[in-house]
Amino acid sequence: MNNPAPLGTGTEVRRLMRGRATATLATQLAGSGWPYASLVLVATAGDGAPLLLLSRLAEHTKNIAGDARVSLLFDGTETSPSRLAGSRATVLGRAMRTPDKGELGRFIARHPEAEAYAGFADFGLFRIAVERAHLVAGFGRIHWVDEREILLPPLAAAAFVAAEAKMLGMLNDDSAVRTQLTRKLGPGEWTVCGIDSEGIDVRADTATARLTFADALPDPGAIRAALDSATTTPV
Repeated sequence: MNNPAPLGTGTEVRRLMRGRATATLATQLAGSGWPYASLVLVATAGDGAPLLLLSRLAEHTKNIAGDARVSLLFDGTETSPSRLAGSRATVLGRAMRTPDKGELGRFIARHPEAEAYAGFADFGLFRIAVERAHLVAGFGRIHWVDEREILLPPLAAAAFVAAEAKMLGMLNDDSAVRTQLTRKLGPGEWTVCGIDSEGIDVRADTATARLTFADALPDPGAIRAALDSATTTPV
């Protein structure tokens, strides 16, 4: 029997998902049943659910058409002195096509290069309906985490989803915010490309980063004040 996951492990999984620009996608190879792993670009919805923009011509998309069950490995071990002591999470769920233009916008903001092909007829946005995750957060810290612990409640995410477009404009027009980003991340034309209750996504040319707030925010108006204590993670 699995031991109950300690409080906070869902947040760790969500932070790993939000802090990665890529993930390893595992599907079942159509017609053979063999596991098939591929590298994909990833973004997250307001509640933390992974978002993938996939071509139906790709092998993994063909596999999903036959069996929507997938897993995604989010690897946060790059900065760990010992890779096996670093944090990573395998997220299990079902890949479902979504017509949500707001979520497509979040994906493109995270990966601007995707705008060149996002409108092609053979591409579609997939939202992963998360069921659970396997978190390895270092030696002896290994837990199965349920979906209800991983994704934010709809009401907690809704205010930030509704305010995102307006807040992006305000933050990127604020010279004090630009100064903060340069101080935390180094020289560059840093712009905020995504917000949620737990942090902001930023980019400068091809460089991307994540600033994570010390605590989840109650409303979007608290973002500016939270930036001072936010921690940075290259993506």
